[in-house]
This record gives sequence, C-alpha cells and structure tokens, in this order.
Amino acid sequence: MKAKVFHLAAPVLDKETTRTFYGDLLGCTQGREAERWIDFNFFGHQLSFHVAEIGDHTEPTNNVDGKQVPVRHFGAILDWDDWEALAEKLCAAGTDFIIEPYIRFKGDIGEQATMFFKDPSGNALEFKSFKDESQIFAT
Repeated sequence: MKAKVFHLAAPVLDKETTRTFYGDLLGCTQGREAERWIDFNFFGHQLSFHVAEIGDHTEPTNNVDGKQVPVRHFGAILDWDDWEALAEKLCAAGTDFIIEPYIRFKGDIGEQATMFFKDPSGNALEFKSFKDESQIFAT
C-alpha cells in the first residue's frame, strides 16, 4: 500500500501564532479550521493542529552525529535549493534553532542537509534534503 497524503495531528497553544508560523514563516497554505483546530498543507501533506493544554515537560533526545536530536519531531524532505532557501529565511527571521542548518553524515551513506527548530507551541520540526535522493532510505 502507498498513502497518497500523510496526515499528522499535533497540539498547539493557540491558532493565531500557529497560523503566523506555519502560514507566514513556512509558507504553508491553510485549509479548514474550526474553533479549536486548524489544518495546513504541509509540503503536500495534511497537518492538523488542535488547541490543547500543553504542560512543561522534558522531551527525550537521541545523540545523532554528535548532536542531541529531539526524539519526537516531524518535518519534510525538501529539494536542495528549497532547503537552502528555507534555512536562509529562518536565519534571517532570527529562528532559535535546536540544531542549526548543517550537513550531516558528510561523505557517508545518507549524507543530508538538516536543521531542527520548534514552533511557537514547542513542537520540534526537522527539515532535511538529500543531494542524492536514492540515499533517503539507504542503509
């Protein structure tokens, strides 16, 4: 089986900062919304955010390539030029990166550009790119 579109739902503190972050900063088009949820076209996939109480808690991390990667995260794999443009836009916007844009596994299987940051509600995002897309699922 192959899904046509991936769907993910996540909690947010409020819709307006979510709308600004995903719509204005990341360039995602908005879909439907109701009083306590809002949908976005997240690079061709359906992302639904539901307003919820989000407590302060520490999320687990895992050491990958010498950096502490948030275990719970989502994102998108972009074309190389699009990844670079997004990295520049986020840097210019003063984004507080968890892991700043860099090339991971340089010269090894799975070499990729990657960056991690959080949305205003604390959801961790990773955007990555591969110059050689055959490396996406390489072992």
